[in-house]
Amino acid sequence: MADMFLEKFCSLVPKYLEDQWNEADGLSAEELREGLGQSEVPIPFVLEEFYRALGNNEDFMEAYHYFFDPEELEIEDGYLLFLEDEEEKFVWGFKASQLDVPDPIVYRRNNAKGKWTSEEGTFSEFTLDMFAWVFEELAAELED
Repeated sequence: MADMFLEKFCSLVPKYLEDQWNEADGLSAEELREGLGQSEVPIPFVLEEFYRALGNNEDFMEAYHYFFDPEELEIEDGYLLFLEDEEEKFVWGFKASQLDVPDPIVYRRNNAKGKWTSEEGTFSEFTLDMFAWVFEELAAELED
């Protein structure tokens, strides 16, 4: 499958960090394969491209929320978990039955209630919106 999302994710580095993207920002194909070999879970194409673009960049991997490293990915409650907020109140994932969809819908679980709800957007939409919010918040904090 041709790169569909890689360029969008790579473009976040110059947009928000005012630096050029370079290969060290992402995981190599070998690093990704090794990590997924440890977790033994399949991932959707969009998540693969996200890791290849930003998987080594802490500014994105740990921006108010923590993206799981490939070796930490797991399926729980029928969802592939990929992201957690810093207070561990919520976790985000994909329905395990939709992992073959290139850019699946994201769901959020309230950890206290154990209830999943749709974010009503795909991974690419969700992450681009999330990073826009995160970096706007950081910019506002710096202005104060």
